[in-house]
Amino acid sequence: MERVRTKRKFTIAALVILLGAFILPAARAGEVIDRIVATVNGRIILQSDWDEALCYEALLNGRSLADFTDDDRRTVLDRLIDQELLQAQMKSARFLPASEPEAAAHVTEARKLYPEAATDQGWQFLLANYHLTEKDLLAHVREQIDVLRLVDAHLRPGVQIDAKTIEAYYRDSFVPQLKQSGAGEVPLADVSTKIRELLTEQRVSELLVSWLHTLRSESDVRFPAAGGSSDGGEQRR
Repeated sequence: MERVRTKRKFTIAALVILLGAFILPAARAGEVIDRIVATVNGRIILQSDWDEALCYEALLNGRSLADFTDDDRRTVLDRLIDQELLQAQMKSARFLPASEPEAAAHVTEARKLYPEAATDQGWQFLLANYHLTEKDLLAHVREQIDVLRLVDAHLRPGVQIDAKTIEAYYRDSFVPQLKQSGAGEVPLADVSTKIRELLTEQRVSELLVSWLHTLRSESDVRFPAAGGSSDGGEQRR
């Protein structure tokens, strides 16, 4: 999240496709509007899943749904696909899943960033503007916490940042930035821990991109073609 900080900045690789009809308005009684927008190893992602993910990202970033471009929407679909791939990895991973109270605590903290959500009525009105319920929001936050923990459990143990790497970053990046900003000198010893954390995060992000690329290459990801195609009306990616 940028505006809503319920987690570490989500560096998880890209996720979402063309949105033909913008967030589905409430269907008329008895009318069901939905379609398959992608399949991941046979698991279906529906238009309604995509629409909800768009609403969630719009809320987190304080953006209007109307501001989302086609590229933005494709990115959201890509993230949904990546989440599906990572969730499949959770079955064999060892980490503590987020509890509902834990997710609720994150939502409570995030809500403080929205002045219009100071009252319960204002909060519900804000969620309604994004076609979301508090239950929807809790589910998304819980999923994101679980994905972050999976990534940490799978990738972080293999990341080692040695003293020479920290010193090189301090010399080549940190000190020049200090001079450019006009700030006074800061000893390496005072910032080495933060530099290590920063470099670890960067390395985990790089490894995550590589991991997702591998998962995609080993998976069957399909998108129903708009007008049909020679391979049975589906496009693979």
